Amino acid sequence: MAHPIHEYQQAHTGCVVFDQSDRGKVAVTGPEAARFLHNLTTQDVLNLPPGEGREGFAVTVKARVVAYFFLFHEKTPDGVSTYWLDLPPGTTEKTLQHLDRYRISEQAEFADRGNDFANLHIAGPRAADVLEKLSGAPLPPLQELQHSPRALGDDVNGVVIRHDLLGLLGFDILFPASHAGALSRRLLEAGATPAGREAYEMLRIEAGTPAFGSEIDENTFVPEVGRARQAICYTKGCYLGQEPIVMARDRGQVNRTLLGLKLTGGPAPHGSLVYRDGKEVGRVTSSVHSPRLGTIALAYIRRGNQEPGTAVEVEVEEKRRPAVVSALPFTD
Repeated sequence: MAHPIHEYQQAHTGCVVFDQSDRGKVAVTGPEAARFLHNLTTQDVLNLPPGEGREGFAVTVKARVVAYFFLFHEKTPDGVSTYWLDLPPGTTEKTLQHLDRYRISEQAEFADRGNDFANLHIAGPRAADVLEKLSGAPLPPLQELQHSPRALGDDVNGVVIRHDLLGLLGFDILFPASHAGALSRRLLEAGATPAGREAYEMLRIEAGTPAFGSEIDENTFVPEVGRARQAICYTKGCYLGQEPIVMARDRGQVNRTLLGLKLTGGPAPHGSLVYRDGKEVGRVTSSVHSPRLGTIALAYIRRGNQEPGTAVEVEVEEKRRPAVVSALPFTD
């Protein structure tokens, strides 16, 4: 595999491919599947059209995160709907337990389908060209999280999802796991460059995209993540955890918010404390050296210290480094 800097450069000039087959896949079916998910998530599931997707959360009654997912609605030609939850690695079992806990009498079934699929993410200005070369057919216009069945060669059928996850033109490709090796080779032959975790983190942090386990865990209060526009529907009616989410919206502020930092020196470890005028005002969640921006980080910053350009310090190995608060996504 090439050096992460080369992979990063290819993402900005060509097309890179990341293997995300460790992500979970839960299928929710049954005549009341939409209503069931509608009542348990922050998204408007009842009005989600077939072929589209939404980012969302399942939360506790206090709006602490149980699951962070991408939700998709698939409908067969005979009108049968399946709702898919695309989940971060290692979170499927907890999500299934949550669904099972709140299923009372609803006609809804859910199943772990993660082992059935391979999941590749391609990103970069040539991503659409690579997909078209792979399949030998023009790519239909897709908006964010819209998806479409697609032949991925003569012997593989899958689904392509528009997903600008890393701040670049991007697509998720889902297909039977048994074809993972062959399809990966075909993507490389079509012009994609394989890329690994380090390049992924550079792009993810630049884009301000939160990750479960770094920016989000079971103690996270959903409105603090800063994904209200993408992941919370305020017009859908009642659902588990709605009240504290709406209260936070009506107050117009939360105690802390996920923002960016530009800092000196090398990356700051997860959990590094952020100070302003000698007082603790935040905590770093992820940090990386960006070839384009220098050292950057994602951090939860307390209210009153969130204005872009605010000077702060990050403590690393008992020394404090100068840093500046930045809006997300990062810009030059």
